[in-house]
Amino acid sequence: MRVRFAPSPTGALHIGGARTALFNWLLARSAAGRFVLRIEDTDSERSTAENVEQILDALRWLELDWDEGPIFQSQREDRHRAAVDQLLAAGRAYRSAATAEHVKAWKAEHGDDRGFRGQDEGAGAVRLRVPDEGDTVVDDLVVGTVRTPNRSLDDLVIARADGTPLYNLAVAVDDLDAQITHVIRGNDHLTNTAKQLLIIEALGASPPRYGHLPLLHGPDGKKLSKRHGAASVQELREAGYLPAAVRNYLALLGWGAGDDETIISTDELIARFDIAGVQRNPARFDETKLRWLNGRYMRALSEDELTAALEAYYGRDGLGPAAAISADKLQTLADFWPLCGPIFDGPADDPKARERWLDAAGLSVLRDIRGVLAALPDPFDVRSVEAALTAIVDRRELKPAAVYQPLRVALMGRAVSPGIFETVAVLGRAEALARIDRALG
Repeated sequence: MRVRFAPSPTGALHIGGARTALFNWLLARSAAGRFVLRIEDTDSERSTAENVEQILDALRWLELDWDEGPIFQSQREDRHRAAVDQLLAAGRAYRSAATAEHVKAWKAEHGDDRGFRGQDEGAGAVRLRVPDEGDTVVDDLVVGTVRTPNRSLDDLVIARADGTPLYNLAVAVDDLDAQITHVIRGNDHLTNTAKQLLIIEALGASPPRYGHLPLLHGPDGKKLSKRHGAASVQELREAGYLPAAVRNYLALLGWGAGDDETIISTDELIARFDIAGVQRNPARFDETKLRWLNGRYMRALSEDELTAALEAYYGRDGLGPAAAISADKLQTLADFWPLCGPIFDGPADDPKARERWLDAAGLSVLRDIRGVLAALPDPFDVRSVEAALTAIVDRRELKPAAVYQPLRVALMGRAVSPGIFETVAVLGRAEALARIDRALG
């Protein structure tokens, strides 16, 4: 089996494109096949080196390694031109100067349901001769059999008057030359498939199998866009998602493993993936569900793995102790700094929290806490801090929040933190006392 992913480098890799890449990668890996990367960069105005790098960067982050490529379509123009010449020489194509107005007039005479048929004029664009008889049949692996009556198809323009080959010709030739056996791509390409099959047949070759994936919608059932949240792989990375969680979630968009299992490792996906399991209906990308799934992956990381992921994400060292005490509250890597940032940067500034918790009663409790923490014998750890603070709650006969929240605001500048005992222990005695003293004024 040989499959390919063939993005156009006109922007960042969209989530839908990432799912297409993933399905091809899984199909290749599950069948011990080859995954070919082709960059369809013939749009010279929009295809840039920066956009190519964005695509490669996204695939690397998703850990979707390719076996061949990247093959740049723009570097294969000589081969495309040779295929056009072959079709002209065989009489399967002809040159025509027919304009859109000529085509419109022809259809007005012959019927709107008829495809345009031209004559060889020896100059102009190159058109493929499409037969009037029969159907072009796509035996699609996902959507089933799709028949297109040949008489309804225009003689297809495959090259401009200057000889520059057009998209469908280039794609058909590139798939043949790379010996692609299965073309798995988005449903928006289905209308191109009949045209590419006609080109391949005219070249005297056997076509690959085709499978067209359902498009992605947002939770509201409308086409996925930026209004639904992250729209590209880079945005998912910046939002703090883990590659393994993204792979897991994307695999479940439009594909089912035959059960209700949600957490499926990449190795399991490879073992279980089957194109027959791809559904026909559009799949819905819901970032809320992705956050939940990513949280499950976060909590499955070891302390060292979580620390390494956080330090790579934030580009700073020394996050381990705080990572350990916050792991159960994180759904993404981006959640860490809003929760734990004051441990490193000093207390935040939340006037409402100060007003609520550092009133006369709160300051009285805080003075009590200071004396107890200062007198604690070593080791100054979670167990000793918990025992000391619990004793204050019992002695003063207060609700826990009346003791813990003033301390939390003194240490973090706000009423939110990881576990309060763990936060005090991570800060250490000296820093905790210094922050309490500043709060006491």
